[in-house]
Amino acid sequence: MLQGQVLLLNGSTWEPLDIIGVPRAINLLLAGKAMVIEESGSFLRTVQSKFAIPSVIALKRYVNVPRRQAPWSRKGVLLRDNYICIYCGITTGQNLGNKLLSKGDMTIDHILPKSRGGKDTWTNTACCCPRCNHRKGDRLPNEAGMKLLWEPKRPRTSYLVVEFGNEHETWKRYIDLG
Repeated sequence: MLQGQVLLLNGSTWEPLDIIGVPRAINLLLAGKAMVIEESGSFLRTVQSKFAIPSVIALKRYVNVPRRQAPWSRKGVLLRDNYICIYCGITTGQNLGNKLLSKGDMTIDHILPKSRGGKDTWTNTACCCPRCNHRKGDRLPNEAGMKLLWEPKRPRTSYLVVEFGNEHETWKRYIDLG
């Protein structure tokens, strides 16, 4: 069985559609339904041929896919915000006081606190450093004298694709986090 993953892009828009296995990617290519965008550097060898294994393929025709609602998750919010605090802009690898921040140190802040009816939604949650989260507490940002550096939005890309995309250097230019 062939191992590996291939990023599948929609035709003409090159929007990430899914992560598929190498056999499915090769079937799409051989059927003439997709084209290779990036190669992985590996090869599939048969008795008579050698096929380059793709890393990214795109469908030759645009497929209208109803907008899938990316399910909210803590990890998805952290990935969407690239582990950058929405209030102070600090990120992993930087010093917070006398401690070097890691991904595990970052928290999720509810802009409208849960105690005031705030929900776990893409537009109400953001990545936050421990210091800012503690400072804001159970208040609205303006009540705590804090400003949002950006407006949290629902992502266009499935965070399954984004999470795996962080492991594939060739995928990064095709994954839009905005």
